[in-house]
Amino acid sequence: MSDGIVTRFAPSPTGFLHIGGARTALFNWLYARNRGGKMLLRIEDTDRSRSTDEAVDAILDGLSWLGLTWDGEPISQYGRVDRHREIAEELVRRGEAYYCYASAQELDDMREAQRAAGKPPRYDGRWRDRDPSEAPTNIKPAIRIKAPREGETVVRDLVQGDVRFPNADLDDFIILRSDGNPTYMLAVVVDDHDMAVTDIIRGDDHLTNAARQTIIYKAMDWDVPSMAHIPLIHGPDGAKLSKRHGALGAEAYRAMGFLPEALCNYLVRLGWSHGDDEIISIDQMIEWFDVKDINKGAARFDIKKLEAINGHYIRQADDQRLVDALIGLLPEMEGGAWFLDRMTAERRKQLLLAMPGLKERARTLVELADGARFLFIEAPIENEDKAEAILAEGGRDVLRPLLPRMEAVEDWEIETLETLVRDHAESLELKLGKVAQPLRAALTGRTTSPGVFDVLWVLGREESLKRIRGQTA
Repeated sequence: MSDGIVTRFAPSPTGFLHIGGARTALFNWLYARNRGGKMLLRIEDTDRSRSTDEAVDAILDGLSWLGLTWDGEPISQYGRVDRHREIAEELVRRGEAYYCYASAQELDDMREAQRAAGKPPRYDGRWRDRDPSEAPTNIKPAIRIKAPREGETVVRDLVQGDVRFPNADLDDFIILRSDGNPTYMLAVVVDDHDMAVTDIIRGDDHLTNAARQTIIYKAMDWDVPSMAHIPLIHGPDGAKLSKRHGALGAEAYRAMGFLPEALCNYLVRLGWSHGDDEIISIDQMIEWFDVKDINKGAARFDIKKLEAINGHYIRQADDQRLVDALIGLLPEMEGGAWFLDRMTAERRKQLLLAMPGLKERARTLVELADGARFLFIEAPIENEDKAEAILAEGGRDVLRPLLPRMEAVEDWEIETLETLVRDHAESLELKLGKVAQPLRAALTGRTTSPGVFDVLWVLGREESLKRIRGQTA
């Protein structure tokens, strides 16, 4: 049953859907879904010099990949400029705003004088109460809000509590520039009102904006939406999250081999929790989420924790889904072309057979691909240094008498092969590992892989024997 909740995600299309934006979108989406409401999408593209169609596409792609669907069509803020101007003029008619004819030079001189006097630079209200007849004809005016000069503006925030701003600090800010373009402050309020947004969930870097926007809401006699300002994400060192910490776009995490449900699980736990639960399904998130449970303190981004959660989701995932996801990732993945060039129908089949063993060792799809490399290599195999050392230091001597015994095997099944290799180890009075290690090195050129008997079975009789012959010749 909906209680009329409408949230919105409102990114600026100046880059990709970064990790902080993805979490904000997730929180908005979960809150709307939890309350049976809607999440709308607004592209805040009024900064034409920095907004690009490519960035819009990247944001939409990132949200879609994460499964964060929005209701209705995305709304362009730039496409609503006429409506923003209309409200600015309406505020002037109401006596809640006024035309300001101060020139750029005047404003610079004013701020310089304030700095020299040790005061914070802010507009001094010089056109607030002047008669319009005094207006110069050679200056296009801006429109400024008439901010209250006494008392305080209170932002009643669901995360931060009541936050109080002295009105003396909020000066008469511009709502319509002299070139006729609305400021962010005005556009956001008009759009949220017209879109019937009931709940605003965004970063706490917007908290001061919330005070200014509240003034505009009240000047128009509009209801102020419920607000929740969430702490920003910090890096492991406590500094604001940057690219060196992992503040990348959603597409970068996809290319690194993370599953969308794992990334959502990780992001929801950055600043919100449900008891001690670490692994939380999307359905559980929707059922449990409430903005009132968001922490006031900044969350710290930890790529190792994300990898661990992703590893859990990979181990739980359906094998065919992982094959499809991996193949779908290869065009984006560094080195993916090498796999694509060798991706035959037979390789796909082998990849599916190998997946139960591969996914136990992988934290990302990229690691999954790396683990599957042994399926795609061809003789003569280039051995890694450690693998070559195992073969050179007695490994080949162990494998040579094993080869004819394996060539005699017709029933190429895991149990049969394991029994044979164990018998061979016993006959040489060796531990199983002393045979399995060189066997793995011969088959894969590496010292790590899925279980060696799984490798033999997945590669099949002819390919396995061919590789062992090539390594022991």
